[in-house]
Formats: sequence, C-alpha cells, structure tokens
Amino acid sequence: MNPDLQRLQPYPFQKLAALFRDVPPNPGYSPISLSIGEPKHATPQFIRDALTNNLDGLANYPTTAGSNTLRGTIADWLAARYGIPAPDAKTQVLPVNGSREALFAFAQAVIDRTKSNPAVICPNPFYQIYEGAAFLSGATPYFLNTISGDNYALNFAQLPEDVWQHTQLIYVCSPGNPTGRVMPLTEWKTLFEMSDRYGFVIASDECYSEIYFDEKPLGALQAAQQLGRSDYKNLVVFSSLSKRSNVPGMRSGFVAGDAQVIEKFALYRTYHGSAMNPAIQAASIAAWNDETHVAENRRLYAEKFARVVEILKPVLPVTLPDAGFYLWINLSAAGLRTPMTDTAFAQALYRDYNVTVLPGSYLARDANGVNPGENFVRLALVASTKETVEAAQRIARFVSSL
Repeated sequence: MNPDLQRLQPYPFQKLAALFRDVPPNPGYSPISLSIGEPKHATPQFIRDALTNNLDGLANYPTTAGSNTLRGTIADWLAARYGIPAPDAKTQVLPVNGSREALFAFAQAVIDRTKSNPAVICPNPFYQIYEGAAFLSGATPYFLNTISGDNYALNFAQLPEDVWQHTQLIYVCSPGNPTGRVMPLTEWKTLFEMSDRYGFVIASDECYSEIYFDEKPLGALQAAQQLGRSDYKNLVVFSSLSKRSNVPGMRSGFVAGDAQVIEKFALYRTYHGSAMNPAIQAASIAAWNDETHVAENRRLYAEKFARVVEILKPVLPVTLPDAGFYLWINLSAAGLRTPMTDTAFAQALYRDYNVTVLPGSYLARDANGVNPGENFVRLALVASTKETVEAAQRIARFVSSL
C-alpha cells in the first residue's frame, strides 16, 4: 500500500463521532446539526428540470474538458461576476466534478517529486483536503496560523526562508473556512510577489464566494487583473455550485486561471478525473446562467445570521463574517464562569441540548507551538431558519447555565 496513507489523519467528522460515541443526547430535544457545511436550502426547480430533461446525454461518453457551451458559460460568468475580461474558455477554464476532487487532484499534478523536500503551504485552520493532497503527492504540508489577533490574515513571516525555497504549492481559501474572512488586495499582492520569487503555484479555493452580505468578495482572478497580472501566472481558482446553488450532490465546479498550469492539470485528469455527466453539464449551464436563485440564497443566509447573532451576542463573542455561512466563535473570549475546551463544550452541548457543533481544534494542526483552532467552535448555519434559530436559543441557554 502507499505508505503516505499512514500520514493521513481522521477527518474532523470522524473525530466528532468518536467524541460523541459514549454521550447520549438529551431525548427531550430533537437533534439539530450545525457541524457540517452541507447546504440544506432547497435545490432550485429549474436546475432539477435541466438535469432530468437532459438524461439522454447518459448515452454518450463525456469529454474530460466538458462541453464548449459549459466552458463558455463559466467564462462569461467569471467576467460578469468579477468585472474582468472573459477568460479563454478553451485554455483557461476546465469544468470539474466539484471543487473537493479538483483541490485534491491538483497537488498530484503540480508537485514535482524529483525536487528535494517539496513543500505545500496551507492556512491553519483549514479544509483537510489540502493536507491529504500534500501527503499523497509526496510533499510535506506546512501551516500558516490564522489567528484573531491578526484578523485571521495570512502571516507569511511565520515560515522560514528554507520552507519557502522548497514550496511548490500554496492553498488559500477566500472567503475563508472557518473564519469567513476575505483576503484584501494587499494580501494578494504580497502572495503574487512571493509566487514570482519562489515559483510556487497558488490554488485559490473560492467555493464560498457567492454567500455574502453587502460587498461582493474580491476574487483571485479579479485581484490579479487589478495588479496587472492578466496572464494569471501560477494562479488557479477553484469554485463550485454546491454552496452557490444548493446542489452539493451534483458535484459540479470549475478551475480557471493560468493556461499553462491548466493544460497540465487537464492532462492529469484525462487519466485520473472523471468526466462530468452530460446531464449534470446541462444543469450546470442553467445554474451558472441564473443569479435570481443565488440572491434568494443570500437572503436566507442573511436572515439566519441576523437572528442568530442577536440571540448569541449577549452570551458569546459573535460577529458577522465577511462572507460564507459559518460562525467562528472564540470560547476563550466568552468570559465563561466555567471555562471549557472546545471539545468539552461540544460534548456537553450535545449531551444537554442535542445540538451538534464542530470543535475548532479538529480543523487545525499544531504549528509554531499552538493549535489556532483550539477553544473555538464552528457553527454552520445551513439548516432551515426555524431549526437554526432553535439551535441558537438552545446554545444561549446552555452558555447561560455555565
């Protein structure tokens, strides 16, 4: 077996299941889960119709590159969304089966194993796919702690010069999971300059870009254009319909950016990646061409955030994120009379009120002597408004009891 498999850690939700294994939840409450970032809003009917109306496409093998129409639709969407020239649909856009598969596969295509000690940089806390991708590509992951004292910014000075000299790939996530922070143009400028200096590729995970409250989040391609990098050198963006259009089971997304990098990634996917189902391609075209359902999706999240923040603010330090659908709550700043670790908090809340939240330490790794997720909890506001509000009320009662 591949020895790098031994380097993989259990997924956060496996750890959560183990944490709750011997803890019976209070049967007086119905279960409510705020732990998994799986959208629960209804899939729009027009997307469902586009899927079922195109099932005849199952009779044909799809190409890895996807249809010209789908690539063109994605290129047009990027131009309209970010106010940039439309990327070349043939060379700068590649449909993929959701961003998760692509984010993992990308490291396998990018990392050059012939060079000594290849390094992959990840934010910390982070989406665990980044770490697994690094290990299975034969690289070593290194972490940039994103902490509240720095407003969760990427502090590049945390890593020594020797690590940067060996870095071949950096994953960034904006809007961030779990913080919801959007990277500003100044941070992109620094990252691009470092990419030029050290030669690493930037993988920008932007799957939460369409869930925001006021200002549209800055995207990586948009930042590159504003900084005169119209060729998107060493930059590839990953996006998905899962959160934007409430179709997590459809597995549809894209990568876009540097044509030379995408050409190599497309070659890799010819052997590894599954081609997108033709019916899903048709439904994806319908989804990318419509913004009305996306605006309604944002409205539902904004309503939930407003109500939950109002309920929790008297007892917990909650603030509205820049974007995304998570609340990232610092228990150390909560002023609890009975201080609790993130795992103890999650366990007791589940036991007493049958509400599931994710301990922040499960989303991070020890780096520079600390686990930056420790004593945080992540709340995913993905359930219905009624359930989410009910969960917030239970959490408020639980915290008050402490």
